[in-house]
Amino acid sequence: MGVGGNFWDLLKPYARKEGFDFLRNKRVAVDLSFWIVQPENAIKAMHVRKPHLRLTFFRTISLFCKFGALPVFIVDGSPSLLKSRARIARYFRCSGIELANLPVPEEGVSAERNRLFSSHVQECAELVELLGMPVLKAKGEAEALCAQLNSEGHVDACITADSDAFLFGAKCIIKCFCPNSKEPFECYNMSDIEAGLGLKRKHLIAISLLVGDDHDINGVRGIGLDTALHFVKAFSEDDILNRLHEIGKGNTSQIPICIKVEDNVDGNSPNRKLSHCSFCGHPGSKKDHMKFPCEYCVTKDDEGCQRKPEDFKCDCFSCDMNRKHKEKKRLENQHTIFFHKIAEEPNFPKDEIIDMYLCNDNGYFSASDSPHIVWGNPNIEMLINFLNFHQHWEPAYVRRMMFPMISTIFLRDMTTTTVETTLFGQYEFDSVERVKMRYGYQFFVVKWKRAGVNISCKVPLKESSVQQDDAIELDEMVDLLDDFDAPEIHGDDGCSFLLTDENMDLVGAAFPAEVKRFWQEQELKRIKNSTSRSQENEKSPSPNSRSIQLNITEFYPSTKVKHRQSKQGEESSKNADSQGNGGSKMKRKMSSPDKIPKSVRRRLLFD
Repeated sequence: MGVGGNFWDLLKPYARKEGFDFLRNKRVAVDLSFWIVQPENAIKAMHVRKPHLRLTFFRTISLFCKFGALPVFIVDGSPSLLKSRARIARYFRCSGIELANLPVPEEGVSAERNRLFSSHVQECAELVELLGMPVLKAKGEAEALCAQLNSEGHVDACITADSDAFLFGAKCIIKCFCPNSKEPFECYNMSDIEAGLGLKRKHLIAISLLVGDDHDINGVRGIGLDTALHFVKAFSEDDILNRLHEIGKGNTSQIPICIKVEDNVDGNSPNRKLSHCSFCGHPGSKKDHMKFPCEYCVTKDDEGCQRKPEDFKCDCFSCDMNRKHKEKKRLENQHTIFFHKIAEEPNFPKDEIIDMYLCNDNGYFSASDSPHIVWGNPNIEMLINFLNFHQHWEPAYVRRMMFPMISTIFLRDMTTTTVETTLFGQYEFDSVERVKMRYGYQFFVVKWKRAGVNISCKVPLKESSVQQDDAIELDEMVDLLDDFDAPEIHGDDGCSFLLTDENMDLVGAAFPAEVKRFWQEQELKRIKNSTSRSQENEKSPSPNSRSIQLNITEFYPSTKVKHRQSKQGEESSKNADSQGNGGSKMKRKMSSPDKIPKSVRRRLLFD
């Protein structure tokens, strides 16, 4: 939605990638319709009870607690007759109906928005009001009031997917907001667009008039985004809309044409082009070049001119001037056709569209008075009744999901007051549990104590109209529903605690003594751990540990020695066995008289 012709693609190279902490303590105007329409269309096939309320509830808490922003929600007013007609024309075009049968809103066609979606937006507005967020209603388009609040300094940025916000005067736009995404925000600043494209607010209005927008889907027939961009950049911001009026009235004689050619090329035809050789392509005749090579060809021993390649272009003065003259004529013809197409459009440009974009009265407050933007505390009891009626959520579940928002408000209040208060009238700050890393940023995990009462919370059995068969489908769509981590329940020494993730700066400003004590305890733990490790290293290692901790250079020599020793032992035992076996054999041989030599027997007998 917004300016046609893929306008966002034109601006995308100049978008900034902002990190998780970009919205901290910033006031943000939220176009409520665009905030819920895309996710609602994505999950309309799911059997979830009123997904627009669920999404708005979780997104608001995430935007306020996790990102630390201060949102201002803007709802649409009555649409203009131009937008009503454009909406009908878009519907007819998508349905394949001839636009000649298009009804006119002034003749009885309702100019109101879709009743079902309007009721969804109204329910979401009632929900965020119960959450304590300010809600403003625009006279017409919500993005117009978002842009006005941004341009007048009431908010720091706008969250909308409608590119018309730049035409209404917005300075900073966040195109999409995904709480559960780790990707950085896609942030567009008007200053970056001016520096990169050279386009200002009225230039963008002129482009929308030429290519079409939400109030005139056709624009000028036959003119695309590139042609419109080339044309509007030829004029200053103060002059572009006046030039469009003159072209629309047919007064084009006094309009300069932006042609990027040399200044010495006038509108008259250049001198007659010199004759060129058909063989080499250089000035002169082929007959002359057959006798003597031309000065442009480099030859040896009077070999003659060289044949010109297929893509040859002569660089002589005559050819260069001729090409520039043709380029000038081509651009003049393009501008003539451009002017003719604009002149054919009836009532171009439409002054009511220009006045609507330049209007600075888009809300129900006077220019001298500031809009009533106040952030209050949630109305817990009415919120519980509201969500129990629409979503069938149990009170315990609502209180638990609301706890991060209440704790954030409590910490912000503690930074400005010294009066000790309790959260919910029942909970109190206990301590900082640990440091947690999320999306590359550090948070404190804070323990909130409810003395004497055990905290129990049941997940609502009828949180939505989901049956048992649809439970897996619901879990798979959790990112689209923008759920967030609920506070953890922790029990210790008979006491019950809730653990929430809080901004470190906010906790440090609210409870500086507790944070200081936490960091001191962490430092003592670090010193103690380092001391114990150093003492363990100083102790002599045991034999078993020594054998285990041998490095590779020590391991192999030791194993080789052991293997050599064991091998030698085996050999010695074998030798001993062999010697023992030999002695017994000798004994056996000696004991056997048949095997004694004759000389020995003779000696034995006679001695």
